[in-house]
Amino acid sequence: MADDNRLISVQGLKVYFRSGHACARAVDGVSFEVRKKETVCIVGESGCGKTVSALSILGLVTTPPGEIIDGRIVFAGQNLLELSEKEMQKIRGNHIAMVFQEPLTSLNPVFTIGDQISEAVRIHKKIGAESLREKCIRLLKDVGIPAPEQRLEDYPHQLSGGQRQRVMIAMALACDPDLIIADEPTTALDVTVQAQILELFGAIQKKQSMSILYITHDLGVVAAIADRVYVMYAGMIAEQGNTEQIFRNARHPYTQGLLASLPSLSKRGKRLYSIPGSVPNPAYKPAGCPFHPRCPHKAPSCSTEYPKMCDYGQGHLARCPILFQDKGHHT
Repeated sequence: MADDNRLISVQGLKVYFRSGHACARAVDGVSFEVRKKETVCIVGESGCGKTVSALSILGLVTTPPGEIIDGRIVFAGQNLLELSEKEMQKIRGNHIAMVFQEPLTSLNPVFTIGDQISEAVRIHKKIGAESLREKCIRLLKDVGIPAPEQRLEDYPHQLSGGQRQRVMIAMALACDPDLIIADEPTTALDVTVQAQILELFGAIQKKQSMSILYITHDLGVVAAIADRVYVMYAGMIAEQGNTEQIFRNARHPYTQGLLASLPSLSKRGKRLYSIPGSVPNPAYKPAGCPFHPRCPHKAPSCSTEYPKMCDYGQGHLARCPILFQDKGHHT
């Protein structure tokens, strides 16, 4: 894929959190990219570093205790990690916007919906009061909020969870960004509303030709919306590829475990598989491959050697040399 089709590229990102003598390596050498007009999903269990990776893009990692130790985040030809706070403010909301997981904590309870949507526009665009109101109404219509003129005067607590999430999406769209980062935006919603929000993201992307970086632990969501997928585990990218490669030909034991735990009609009445153990504490990761204590395919070398990415071709990479060798490939 040509470089000119790449919207944002995260390269070797390391984000550590220090507390006393402990150092939590939340993101430990992560690389990924989002191309123009595509939807990329980062998937993994809670605590694997997905959200910290996203917050790093926007310069929102709290320092201290967080610190970006190494890496580059290249957007529109510039390394975002080298920009000042004032320069980043021109990027946030205007070129890259974020939709957070829990809208009730992200929306300010003492300001109306109209005030909060218009704020982002006022910061980045010169626009008159009447035009600003019309734009806010149009944004609420675009995200499927009924009676938008009335909703502008409402406060967050007067809206349902699904409506609040739609307001968050409207705020993210306010300045027509090139990239929207959505951090588990449907986790707190029921299945029906979740499907509506996912459909909304798809419609918005087609209409506005933007890119979406979608963070989730739900492989069902990934299957529904992703063009490409990065599977993240314990601060590293375990596997990456397009959606078909990941779902039909997973090459990392962690990805295989996640897929095996998905419910399906063929498993009806059977106990669902679950990966034994849990994601390691980022301050106390095991030596070697961080997945080896939970891995059914581990070899003695897995506990001492950090695994390299193995190339299966056509952009499909997996960080497991054991399965790579078992398939007859050569590193």
